[in-house]
Amino acid sequence: MAQKKIKIKVYGDVQGVFYRTSAREKAKELGIVSCETFNMPDGTVEIIVEGIPEAVSYFTEWCKKGPETAKVEKIEVTDVS
Repeated sequence: MAQKKIKIKVYGDVQGVFYRTSAREKAKELGIVSCETFNMPDGTVEIIVEGIPEAVSYFTEWCKKGPETAKVEKIEVTDVS
């Protein structure tokens, strides 16, 4: 099955609340091949994930809430070629 690669930008109270660690754990749980997470200077978290489309879709839904300690306002998803 073809892999899907996307970039997710997460807005809200998402730095210093274990968002990146939780995202990597969730990606691993879902069998996602690659998950890179970055704290950005503007206070957002950027995530680049690659995996089967179904797993990437589940991961994207998880990102809308994140860990209990986070307060996600919104996410933006961009396809990466």
